[in-house]
Amino acid sequence: MTLEGDSAPIFGIRRLMESIAFNLIDNAIKYNKENGTVDVSVKDLGDKIRFSVADSGIGIPEDDIPRIFERFYRVDKSHSREIGGTGLGLSIVKHAAILQHAKIDVQSVPEQGTMFSITFDKEECKKQAEAQDETL
Repeated sequence: MTLEGDSAPIFGIRRLMESIAFNLIDNAIKYNKENGTVDVSVKDLGDKIRFSVADSGIGIPEDDIPRIFERFYRVDKSHSREIGGTGLGLSIVKHAAILQHAKIDVQSVPEQGTMFSITFDKEECKKQAEAQDETL
């Protein structure tokens, strides 16, 4: 696993930010290949911050991508049974991102890997955090 990026403090709701990071990194590890890689990065884009998690794992077929944020949806049911989980992780990520006015982008190629990017608007996150009286 690698971690790289800019110093880019994100104002947000701590529990939601932790849920986003945990679920994306957990999935990148679970659905990876043996000896695969997980790359986590943070980029300061001026008025936005992008948090990305990329893996060299099993990937997601293009037809499944629109459904992966549905509760309990699993792309590879046999693999999911082996590793456990509830099928709620990406649904949690989606709702946490929505609540913080962030946008999610998914790029995936079967057998090559997947990258999830969450782009936060700094001003929107700050407003939301102030309303909740929390910062990260």
